[in-house]
Amino acid sequence: MRLVFAGTPEFARIALDALLAAGHDIPLVLTQPDRPAGRGLKLTPSPVKQAAQAAGIEVAQPRSLKLDGRYPDEAAAAREWLVRVAPDVMVVAAYGLILPLWTLQLPRLGCLNIHASLLPRWRGAAPIQRAIEAGDTRTGVTIMQMDEGLDTGDMLLEQVVPIGPQQSAAELHDALALAGGQAIVQALDALQRGELTPRPQPQEGITYAAKLDKAEAALDFTQPADVLARRVRAFNPVPGATVRLPGLSEPVKVWRAQAVADGAGQAAPGTVLRASAQGVDIAAGQGVLRLLELQKAGGKRQPVEVFMQGWQPAGMP
Repeated sequence: MRLVFAGTPEFARIALDALLAAGHDIPLVLTQPDRPAGRGLKLTPSPVKQAAQAAGIEVAQPRSLKLDGRYPDEAAAAREWLVRVAPDVMVVAAYGLILPLWTLQLPRLGCLNIHASLLPRWRGAAPIQRAIEAGDTRTGVTIMQMDEGLDTGDMLLEQVVPIGPQQSAAELHDALALAGGQAIVQALDALQRGELTPRPQPQEGITYAAKLDKAEAALDFTQPADVLARRVRAFNPVPGATVRLPGLSEPVKVWRAQAVADGAGQAAPGTVLRASAQGVDIAAGQGVLRLLELQKAGGKRQPVEVFMQGWQPAGMP
């Protein structure tokens, strides 16, 4: 099929690669403008742009697609590109821009979105992280016919992905990205054969995955240890879970942690109970959170046995 692809991060790049490998004609890619990255804050193209350029595909990077918005000239130029290309379908994956009605209506068969959850659970910006944070044991990808709502369109195809008990958001992201690439190829094949039947989303079980906020990074030890352990997994790598440890002036990033059998006694939440090569145990609202992999500000991530070589609070066993 003749496609336009709209996406920005690595999740979308994997889908673009799958579509190219399946032989689809993709004359145009839309992606976010280049952003500063790295220590030098050098303008860096998105993973999707890099993949598109490597494949010789024309790339458009409008800051908005709203014809009456802040960048009407860029939106109008994008519309001219799309009219010229005349796609059968626009495939959208983590693009990052709102698609106005004219965009949804322009492709012959509309716009299909690769969403990283089993809709209607976890509509919105951060479905991978919120699924882990909530303690879900499974998630997946949904291929959805886009409408003007927030992830409210009809479902076309679903693929279930289990969530492992120790799986981080980074690891689950990779599994879902692969599933998304497979699912969109399957959906387009079925669409070409006329075998794809849109299904309205159920009205029961709707939840919203709020955008991640840096303020969420700081662990609140009044919460139960199992909740905190899920948050560490959910916020790995972004925004990262952080904790303040005695003797250190800056918060420490927690890459891995686990809830352990309650040994807090009457200790107040947030109290460091033990610190050794096996872990840093901190009293939580219920139970104990054991920190297993840590990173000081400006340093490298380290297993706790290495971290302990440079930090030993006074009086700790």
